[in-house]
Amino acid sequence: MLLTYQPADASDLDALFAFNKELIDQYEDLSQIPYQKVLAWVRQKLEQQIQEYTCIFVDGKKAGYYHFSPMDSDTMELDDLYLFPAFRGHGIGTAVIQKCCTETCQPILLYVFQKNTGAIALYQKMGFQIQCTTQNVSRTRYIMRRG
Repeated sequence: MLLTYQPADASDLDALFAFNKELIDQYEDLSQIPYQKVLAWVRQKLEQQIQEYTCIFVDGKKAGYYHFSPMDSDTMELDDLYLFPAFRGHGIGTAVIQKCCTETCQPILLYVFQKNTGAIALYQKMGFQIQCTTQNVSRTRYIMRRG
């Protein structure tokens, strides 16, 4: 299995938006959020930051995306990690997280839906620990930290 990476571009917006919407629909408490406003915010964020996303390829086939960037001067953030269903459970997420961890000696933060137990288990396996629950509109996510 050969993993390669390329910068994302505008042609990736719809797939990234679909990943975000799928997670929101599956894990968010929709009764606690202004759903259409949240989706509009997600779309705007993706449009503004698409050049910061990275496409993940496995043996030349697009497998997913991730966004790894500075959160502030001394912390990195793994903002998104999405894999297409056919590529889940094959160690690709582990490899991407390992890649991110080797790129920095700074602590790494991420947000994960509390109900996304598979992702939480992966992050814990990779050394991330739950720090707290988000305190914004809905309290459906954990903030996890490594380092």
